[in-house]
Order: sequence, then structure tokens, then C-alpha cells
Amino acid sequence: MVIVTTIRREVLTLPAAQLGPDNPLPPLRLLHEVHRIDARDRDELPRDMARQVDYEPLRSLLPVRVRDGYGRTREPRQFDALVIENDRLRATVLPGLGGRVASLLHKPTGRELLYRNPVFQPANFALNGAWFSGGIEWNIGATGHTTLSCSPLHAARVPAPDGGEMLRLWEWERLRDLPFQIDLWLPRHSDFLHVGVRIRNPHERPVPVYWWSNIAVPEERRVLAPAQEAWLPHCLKGVGGTPISYERRLRRVPVPAYDGIDCSYPLQNPYAADYFYEVPQERRRWIAALDDSGHGLVQTSTDVLRGRKLFVWGAGSGGRRWQNWLTEPGSGGYCEIQAGLARTQLEHVRLDAESEVSWTEAYGPLDTSPTGSSWSAVVDAAEARLEAVLPRADVDAAHAAWKPYADTEPGEVLATGSGWGALEVLRADLKLPGTPFDESTLGDPQEPWLHLLRAGSLPEPRRVRPPGETLVAPHWRDMLETAPATPLTEYHLGVAQWHHGDRAQAVRSWERALELAPSIWPLLRCLAVADQEAGNDERAADRYADAFDDLCHERRDDSERWTAATAALGREAIEALLAVRRTDQARAVWERLHPATRERGRFRLIEAHLLLAEGRQEEALDVFRAGFEAADLREGAEAVGRLWARLTDEPLPEHYDFRMRPPEV
Repeated sequence: MVIVTTIRREVLTLPAAQLGPDNPLPPLRLLHEVHRIDARDRDELPRDMARQVDYEPLRSLLPVRVRDGYGRTREPRQFDALVIENDRLRATVLPGLGGRVASLLHKPTGRELLYRNPVFQPANFALNGAWFSGGIEWNIGATGHTTLSCSPLHAARVPAPDGGEMLRLWEWERLRDLPFQIDLWLPRHSDFLHVGVRIRNPHERPVPVYWWSNIAVPEERRVLAPAQEAWLPHCLKGVGGTPISYERRLRRVPVPAYDGIDCSYPLQNPYAADYFYEVPQERRRWIAALDDSGHGLVQTSTDVLRGRKLFVWGAGSGGRRWQNWLTEPGSGGYCEIQAGLARTQLEHVRLDAESEVSWTEAYGPLDTSPTGSSWSAVVDAAEARLEAVLPRADVDAAHAAWKPYADTEPGEVLATGSGWGALEVLRADLKLPGTPFDESTLGDPQEPWLHLLRAGSLPEPRRVRPPGETLVAPHWRDMLETAPATPLTEYHLGVAQWHHGDRAQAVRSWERALELAPSIWPLLRCLAVADQEAGNDERAADRYADAFDDLCHERRDDSERWTAATAALGREAIEALLAVRRTDQARAVWERLHPATRERGRFRLIEAHLLLAEGRQEEALDVFRAGFEAADLREGAEAVGRLWARLTDEPLPEHYDFRMRPPEV
């Protein structure tokens, strides 16, 4: 039999910033505000949308950790890549970075169909921090860019429906406790990369599901979708995968022309914006981005993947600054065309107990005119051209042909993800055909929880070190509640209780642990967060100061783990102390940070805040004059500009301008 698709390993070398260590402090709060629609506006939304925008928003990032240890110094670095190829297309996949499709090359024309980022530069866009731009990313979990953006997935060869090979990617998504898989294959002589996606709910309860496939394309394009209207978050602040509206409203606007601009041309938008297209129920699901010559990329799918969206950075100075921040000057800008399970990224879809949802997507070239007598004429012509090169019925047939292969056990393993799925499979004795989570993938992070599962107790650590990750799902919380009440168990139990909204119980667990704990700084830090949430900022400052003192006495060396803990706790402590005007104590914390930590851009910004609080305005300005880059600025961040305005009346320098909203907002 002729092999119609090949899969091979490759090494991709890019200028890359190091990811650095994860933040060891449990994320008891989200990194950004969860968007909610005002109650008075829900009546104006379609009934299913109104129901889904309030369905199970995240309470915290737990059990996932924040990834904020990266910087902005880039050096050549090798990334393991998997290349899937036929005679028409070549797709390059990065299994160690969320399964990102970094490149999709159309071989007959030599055209790159995606925006291919020439560097790897993490930035604070994912739900848990580190994210990078470019290619096709798979977003699962909750509103925003997935916590798996910079994490490894399992990968293996699997037989394809047409006799060739598929590349299977799979992992356990920890925010919602769900296994998922992504199968990529290229039918013989096909111009379209086929992607089968399946999300399974193995639990005895319904769960909220979120999925958006985000496709970066050059922004010098016209974006077409089969819609006459779109939902626009009003006065948008957050961008990309994280829509946050100042007025908390969704407005239905006409497309392509709205408010004097043609939003289908990304660079005609003055500011960043998300347009969630209202695709009529009967229309085929697709979205395309075409250059002036009519060449470009189209994405289409079976109807389950309902939503389509355009994200633009806009032509304003903030949008331009973010574009340069995420890549390097001269590499061109990008926009994103996207496809999701719901109309908007503000919604989560219910997945019933012990059920699954699946669909098939297709990505390939499209040649059709981006202009015409009217928007409807252009869209209809593009859809007709798509139907000619890839009929809608063929996508449905491809999905039907793929479904029996979704359970096929993988062959050669090509990459390994985390051990969290293996732990859950052991706990619940799950049978998940097609996505094996082998015990061999269990590692140090899972070891104490495996001991809890098998022996009913958490093992005491062999040496003093920052505590590991906390599992917070109901079954793990139940096990913690029945385990021997050691200080470490009480610490983890408190974190799990906090995640589930049992804040008074969490505080009691942490306070009980204080009495016998050999290491009290993790507990004091949790109690300080609880004080802040309760509005008791003075006591929070006391506890942060005591926690940092304890950590400095306890840390054994300058290893990566201890340095990350000192930086994370020191940053929170300084901010808490400055909030109650205790500048002397904040300065004392600053002086005990590692010298290398104090030189990081984020801490240079903190230093400027500290100098201003001490009345040393000119020295604070000198920090700006010397220059810094705070690598983990949040998208749409205005902290730099606000501090600058407190220091001087001079215009904000362009390289510090990250503002993403109109000045009057």
C-alpha cells in the first residue's frame, strides 16, 4: 500500500527567550478579571448565549501554576518539531509548545499560509501567563489562551482513515479535568490539512467546555466570513483570547462596515478589537484571510465548531507596540481568524456526564477575489470557490471516516506530555481508547499525590523546599480531608477549599497548620491573600512581611526553585507593603531579593514604584531613562503609563506605550 502521508521528526532553531521556572506560589486569584455580562443586558442576547456566558466561569487557575519566569533575552534554541507532509502541504507542529502548528506551507506555490513567528518570545497572554504568537494554537479550558500554550503534549503516529498516517496529540486539560485529542492528517493529493478534535468527559457530572482554534495570518489581508453581523465587546480592553470589556456589554454590529471603518481590513481598525461573527445556522462554517491578489488561507469545519471570529491589533501605537513586543521589528504584523464551539469567547458549553464532543476542521489555500460589488457578493463568491475545492459534504464525510479511527491505539510515540493524565486514569480506573496515559509518564510532581491515592496520606518532604502543586478537584479534596492532618496536608487542603469557595474553612486549615509547620511562609502567604480579599490590608502586610522573613531564613541555596520563590513572594510583599505606605519595610524586602532578580524588567518597574513612594521622584525617572522591559506585562497593560504620568507631564515614550483602548475610555 502506498503511504499517502509521511510524518518525520525535525529540529527547529529559533532565537528564543527561556521560559524559566514556574511561579511556586499557588494562584489563589486569577491573573485578570473574568468578564461577565451585566444582568440588564442578558435579555438582549440569544437565549443560548445568555445561558452560556454565565456557565461556570473560572474561580481560580488551580491546580495550574503561573508561568512568569521568562525574560526577553533571546538566544538560538532548538525545538523538537514534527512534520506531517504530502505532495501538496507541509505542516510543522511543535509538540512541546501546546501542539502549535508553527507553519503550513503550500508546496506547489511555495506560499506560507500562516503568520510564522521568526522568534519564540513568551508574553503574558495565556490564562496562566506564558504564551507566544504565530501559527495555529488549540485553546481548551476556559475563556482565554490555554494554560497549555507552552507545555508539552503527548504525540504519536496513528493510522489515518485513507491508509496513511495521522499525527495524534493528546493531553489532560487540568482546569476542567478533561482529556482531549487532536488528530492531524493529509489525505493523498489534498490541499487541506484535516484536523479531528475530540474532548471527552469521563466524569459522572456535566462539565463546562471551551474550545477555540486560533489561526495567526499576516494582517495585510481582508478577512471574510459568512455573516452580516458580529458581536463586539464594547470598549474592549483585553485582546486576543481574553476579551474584557470596560462597560461589560456585547453589541451586535453590522459587518463589514461599522462606525466608519471596514473592519474586514485589520489595519483599518484604529484599536484592538474582537469581532464574533453571527453565522446563520444554515450557513457553512468557514473563515478566510486573503491578500490583495486573492491568495490566502481558509479554515472550515463540521457544524459543531459553530463560532467564527476576527481579532485585530489595530493601527494605534499600542497595537503596533504589542506587535513588535511579540516578535521582532521588520517581521510584519498579524491578525487572528478563529473558530470555536460557541458564538463568543465569553461562553462555555455544557458537556454531559460520560459523553464527548468531536468535530473535524480543514485548513488550506483559497484563491478568490477579496473585493466585489458588495460584501454579500464577495462572501458568496468565496464560499462558492471553497465548495469547488473542498465541498461541505466532503468535510462531513471526512469526519465520519475519522471517527472510527479516533479510538485507535497510537503506534510509535513521538513526544511525551505530563503525568497528570496518568494519575487521573489510575485514580478512577478510566478507559480512554486512543489516548493512553501510561504510568511511565508519572514523575516527581505526581509522586506525593500517588502516595495519597495509594496510602491515604501525603508523604513528608525529604528536605526543606517550597511545597509542590495542589490538586483541587472534589475527589482530591475529599482525600485530603480524610488524610492525617499534617501541616503539609492542611496547607494543601486549605488551597483546595479556597478554590471551591470555602474560604473560612481554608483559613482555618492554614491557621491549624501554623501551629506545627516547620515552614510557615507558604501558610502566611495564603493567609495574607485571604486578608487582602477580606479588605484587611494592614494584617495582610504584616503577614507578607513575616512570610518573607521566614522564607529568607529557610532558603537553603540559590537554586532555581528558591530563587523563583523569593522573587514571587518578594514581589507580592512589596506591593502589599506599599499599599499601606510601609516604605521602609518594602525597601527591606527589596534589599533581600537576589541581585539578578532586581535586574529583571518587572522588578525595575517595582523599583520605580518604590522610589516614588520614598519621595525620590527623579531617581524613579532615572529607572525609565535607563530603560527596562517588563517581560510579563499583561496584554492591554497600562501600569507603565500610569506610573509615568505620576512622575512627569512629558508624553509617554513610544517604547513604554502598551495602551490598547481609546484615550477617552
